[in-house]
Amino acid sequence: MVSTSDAGIRTALPMNTVTVRSVGEITVLELNRPDNLNTLNVDLVEELTAVLDHVDRDPRCRVLILTGAGRAFSAGLDLNGFGDDDIIEQRGPMVSMFERQRAIAGLAERLHKLRQPVIAAVNGAAAGAGLALVCASDIRIGATTSVYAVGFIRAGFSACDIGISWLLPRLVGAGRAHELMLTGRKFTATEAENYGLLVDVTVPEELMATAMEIARSILANPPVSIELTKVGMWAAVESPSFANSVEFENRQQMVAAMTEDRTEATTAFLDKRPPTYRRR
Repeated sequence: MVSTSDAGIRTALPMNTVTVRSVGEITVLELNRPDNLNTLNVDLVEELTAVLDHVDRDPRCRVLILTGAGRAFSAGLDLNGFGDDDIIEQRGPMVSMFERQRAIAGLAERLHKLRQPVIAAVNGAAAGAGLALVCASDIRIGATTSVYAVGFIRAGFSACDIGISWLLPRLVGAGRAHELMLTGRKFTATEAENYGLLVDVTVPEELMATAMEIARSILANPPVSIELTKVGMWAAVESPSFANSVEFENRQQMVAAMTEDRTEATTAFLDKRPPTYRRR
């Protein structure tokens, strides 16, 4: 699935609904159904699942940037048709619809559990499943023109979907999350930043450059330290105990301290030179 260009940039072979390109140790994943506002159908869900599985196993990838093609990040589920009618006919509506639900929700779980930090570069509308992918990312930046909505409830479903009921309250607080989920209203990039969903808002022309700058700042740190930090932060969010979190941190520090990259990081800092990491 991966090839190398003459410029030394790894690029994924063309897929129907997802494009992937890698610049050094940064992988950029773009949802690519621009004519349909990057809404999720069966092809996009299957291809995105496969790509995320590949990224997780790719030792060359240390940071993932997730964005959308065209004027939307993702407007959610494709309400004009998911494209799995043949599966529904074969397996019946109950089983097939449940399998569809699990496949879609699995995207948020994969992003959340991915070894690499995920930066969501929200270029446009992020609603429903699109907002869930944003929330499941680790760092979220948005274009000034981006808009957001929980969305599910406006389409007749529960607003508790694809991890939103767990992720959104932890990002914006329970009170604001309840308001956004129960109304399903749209909110702007400025509001998203004020609520704590976005860490930064930039003009559309600078969105990817900003995402790349954040990614490169992450790459300045040792690979194992980055991976442990992502796991540790989310584990602390899930833990009800301060003492348990400290014990988990203590064990993370022991692992990091025993790596060769920790020694390299300290030496490079003292020598005032860029470090060279080997993930060892």
